[in-house]
Amino acid sequence: MPPLPLRRRPLAAAFFGLLALMVWGVRADPVFVPDGPQAAAYGQAQGYPVPRSGLRADELRQEHYVGLHSHYDQVRPLKEVPTAAAPSPLSRAAESLELQYTHEGRTLTLGDYLRRHPVTGLLIARDSTILFERYQYGRRDSDRFLSHSLAKTITGLLVGAALEDGAIRSIDDKVSAYLPELAGTAYGATPIRALLSMASGLAFNESYQPNDDVHRLAEALIGPSPLGAVAAVRQFDARVAEPGTVFHYSSADSQVLGMVVSRAVGMPLPEYFSRRLWAPLGAEANAAWDTDPSGEALGFCCVVARLRDWARLGLMLAHDGRWNGRQVVSRPWVYESTAPARGLNAPYGYQIWLSGEAPRYYAMRGVLGQFVLIDPITRFVLVQTAVNLNPTDPGATAELTALWQALLVQHGPPGRFGRTW
Repeated sequence: MPPLPLRRRPLAAAFFGLLALMVWGVRADPVFVPDGPQAAAYGQAQGYPVPRSGLRADELRQEHYVGLHSHYDQVRPLKEVPTAAAPSPLSRAAESLELQYTHEGRTLTLGDYLRRHPVTGLLIARDSTILFERYQYGRRDSDRFLSHSLAKTITGLLVGAALEDGAIRSIDDKVSAYLPELAGTAYGATPIRALLSMASGLAFNESYQPNDDVHRLAEALIGPSPLGAVAAVRQFDARVAEPGTVFHYSSADSQVLGMVVSRAVGMPLPEYFSRRLWAPLGAEANAAWDTDPSGEALGFCCVVARLRDWARLGLMLAHDGRWNGRQVVSRPWVYESTAPARGLNAPYGYQIWLSGEAPRYYAMRGVLGQFVLIDPITRFVLVQTAVNLNPTDPGATAELTALWQALLVQHGPPGRFGRTW
């Protein structure tokens, strides 16, 4: 994923050019809309079908995007991630949030944004209160939405959990200390810290084009003739920089991280995710994670969860790892993960995107428009699931950034948005 756009504006522009007006309408209950932008092209007449042939690129069409991204568990045999018996409480505002923001010289509303972009779900919350929750294309609040690379942040958090549990001794350990099968390879000689910050120094082409390296990685893991996880990552063995010296986004780095955690803790990654994050979080429903035939999770992708549970994960991070009456993730790990990786000039921490400059706020991101935006100062969280046709779509990202800034401008400290994404 490319970095979020960096937008610098003077204080006056922050308060007047991006004027945010908080107006209150109906109660903040979930709203369900049967259509959305280009609904016909996205398969409305066919009930937004799930692709029968699974993930075959030659048969995956626009009409399948909505069904695939909300019913991925009908396409792939996922590993369930159990939650706790009782969900952590989320309240609702007495009235639903209405918001105005400015983008490209136009004043727009949340309704305008949803009419302009193929968003399947949008939720805005603060602390433990839902302010806005909307679903398009006939999606329901019981649907579990596909993460794409939002899963990378989960993998990074699980590294911290394994470190806290003593299963990983140090993130400066080499990968081969936990995965001896990779001894003698470039990945085996790479420290865990370099993987966390996307600085393995290994060549990897993640351009989201047919036959790029992320497609090769996925094909080797869950394609018709899977190679197994070790063989899948062994494909990428060309070192082009010393570890920890150059930022280069690579899903293979995240895959190796997930394998390290699983081996270190002695259980499959989805099981550890359930024990250390999902159940303590008090998610309202099980998540699920895609795995290869041996049960090795895709550490870089493909967790499914309800929109409100993605919000709970973001709210936990907004509260520095504390949620549901307990410290789910250690505060020091949250701070370290959401600080710029040392020695790298990149808006990236440990498997999470960062704002361009201080103060710290950050984003979980996935292709095709998946976002969990997190502000630990105001404790606002915005969750978006979407079915963009362009994998990265910088125009859509810029507009979401403008909306996010407008949300925060009235609630952040003075002068906050002289420096932003």
